[in-house]
Amino acid sequence: MNRRRGTAVAAALLWAALATAGCGLGAGGSVGEVELTVTREYGAVPVLHRTLGANESDTVMRLLEESAEISTRYGGGFVHTIDGIEADERGGHPHDWFFYVDGVESPIGAAEYGLQGGERIWWDYRDWLATNHVPAVVGSWPAPFVEGYEGERRPVAVECEGGGGACGRVRAALRRAGVALASGAPAGALRVLVGPWAELRSDPAAALIEAGPEESGVFADFERQRSRYALLGLDESGRPVRELGPEAGLLAATRRYDAPPVWVVTGGTGAAVRAAAGLLSAGRLRDHYAVASEDGEDTPLPVGAAR
Repeated sequence: MNRRRGTAVAAALLWAALATAGCGLGAGGSVGEVELTVTREYGAVPVLHRTLGANESDTVMRLLEESAEISTRYGGGFVHTIDGIEADERGGHPHDWFFYVDGVESPIGAAEYGLQGGERIWWDYRDWLATNHVPAVVGSWPAPFVEGYEGERRPVAVECEGGGGACGRVRAALRRAGVALASGAPAGALRVLVGPWAELRSDPAAALIEAGPEESGVFADFERQRSRYALLGLDESGRPVRELGPEAGLLAATRRYDAPPVWVVTGGTGAAVRAAAGLLSAGRLRDHYAVASEDGEDTPLPVGAAR
């Protein structure tokens, strides 16, 4: 009898301690609002967009479960369907759900990713024949510059490599978004590289673009034409399908290993770089992986993704 009573008392004390610590019991306190976006075909087809209140115990998976009909696999850690759209093979091309938090591909599963408030979560259903790894995207602007990513605020550095007036446009856009710019290039900074491709291509992170989407996650390439480079748009399979030309600007994001993401504002000429700098707004970037711009016309990349 005493042993039973002692066990009951111990259990009660443990429960009280867990509740006080917030170890998974109850919803916990509010951490603020979180933005949830669901799309298909590289952002071309909207599925849902909501701003939701999040609590301390919420994860990316739990927030999605509250907003859509989903099914999971692999022990509940990975999403299989959202509102009936199922990971499968279509026309010989594999399709699946991928998610980004603050414009950065998550290194962990949705059920493990806890929320701190203010995140921009983006789920996208897409063909991954060319690559199943797109490390960073531009469609959640001004994330990751405002609050950082993976729960850590980062310094932001603009590196100008012959960008001329485009550098000022990039700095102004970041400041309007509420970003305090660092001087120099501090360790661990989110870098924005601004300049003609002939200058940027020597940067190890930017150079991934010439290695193709499998390495960079960017569905664009540059072709040398005499003394300058012309921008090429790639399709979902990673094939060049449109020559956008030397006057076309490119705004894209990539990431080398585990280093912070790097954004590139570039093109074959100074005019192209200025065109790319003009893309830095939510209206022109929203739900796009990367964007090219020429003569005021924007081309989301990859080219022709079910638009």
